[in-house]
Amino acid sequence: MKTKTKLSRRAFLARSSAAAAAASSFHIVSSKVFGADAPSNKMNIAAVGVGGMGPGNIRGCANENIVAFCDCDKVNGRMLKRFPKARIYKDYRVMFDKEKDIDGVIVATPDHTHAVITMEAMRRGKHVYCQKPLTHTVYEARKVAEAAKKYKVVTQMGNQGHSTPQTRMLREWLEDGAIGELKEVCAWTDRPVGGHPWSNFAVQARSKDTPPVPKSMNWDLWIGPAAMRPYHPDYHPMRWRAWVDFGTGALGDMGCHILDPAFYALQLGAPETIEATTTHWKSEVSSETYPRASIVRYRFPARGKRPAVKLTWYDGRLLPPVPEYFEAGKRFPASGALFVGGKSAIMHGSHGAKGLRIVPETKMKEYAKHLPKPKYPRVKSERHEHDWIQACKGGQPCCSPFEYGGALTEMALLGIIAIRQPNELLRWDSANLRFTNNEKANELLHIDYRDGWKL
Repeated sequence: MKTKTKLSRRAFLARSSAAAAAASSFHIVSSKVFGADAPSNKMNIAAVGVGGMGPGNIRGCANENIVAFCDCDKVNGRMLKRFPKARIYKDYRVMFDKEKDIDGVIVATPDHTHAVITMEAMRRGKHVYCQKPLTHTVYEARKVAEAAKKYKVVTQMGNQGHSTPQTRMLREWLEDGAIGELKEVCAWTDRPVGGHPWSNFAVQARSKDTPPVPKSMNWDLWIGPAAMRPYHPDYHPMRWRAWVDFGTGALGDMGCHILDPAFYALQLGAPETIEATTTHWKSEVSSETYPRASIVRYRFPARGKRPAVKLTWYDGRLLPPVPEYFEAGKRFPASGALFVGGKSAIMHGSHGAKGLRIVPETKMKEYAKHLPKPKYPRVKSERHEHDWIQACKGGQPCCSPFEYGGALTEMALLGIIAIRQPNELLRWDSANLRFTNNEKANELLHIDYRDGWKL
């Protein structure tokens, strides 16, 4: 008679996630086979960055064991009340050394520290959910995606709209010829204007004031791999998005949401050229902050049977031309994208392809009578964090793993480089990770890390 062996929680997770990684190439994983819903198989999850987006991501994992919080400033009080057993750390490296049973890590820090924290977590065999954009530099995006494959961990970038069914519907509609031949894609956001806490920093240089660092904060840890500068409330909290040393501006902030449906539906891959115009005019400002408004023009080559694509990004409340088939009174949403076809257009909102509609509305009503059958598998849970957790436990692969999220981030960050080298046509060689015609742009693909920091 065979005896039953009871798997420990960590052995179960290791076995099921390894099986999921192996099976992802064949897309035949079944969560029931691996017992992903068994209540005894909860993950031990730690969060690095417990302000901003961190609490939302933590709440998305609330049914697991939230064992540790790490923040170089004070931790969100509501999270402390909800998860009183979570141990508190300032330095993520100390947390990893002491918390040996962490299975998964949420990274929700400012952009400039995403890569170093994520890489260290993966190096230690932890599954990672990292906020968008995945990294601060193009080089980091490529290396983090490669490392996820090397370490065979389950990863997810926090572009939550990718979990929605509308993102797959968009691809199905386009392939069905809903708007005829695609002519161009336009995408936009009203950021950084519109009441965002970093909007006023697009027109100023670095302050020379040196106020004291708050007692709750470890400024050295917050600066991380970036060049050291004195603390100032112009940077923290939230305002860091405006500064090139820490954030990625409106395009980095919202591009991984708004451009994601086009990147997925059209299988865009890497652009061949990028160029930008901006509202910046003073070098002492443009070297420090992102502009109040910009236009970025991408050109993507033909991909197999897919034709070349022209994609234009607008921010700061700049908008694309109004299509001739807009109804009277029709308005663009504050953020969204427009796929312009020969017969009509498809428009969607800011996060994924939510609000997906054909315009004019008469075309939408007509098309709704004969929508194509679902072709691309839907994500089982529209809660992006749940998708990651299920994959960690042996369920279907994540919808936005670092292989995908890294490539999407690269596209957005190439636009950032164009913004920092305005009025220049940049030619991109993705295979060799370099621009073929602009050495100044090549210098912006990565930064020299401060001593004591590594990727």
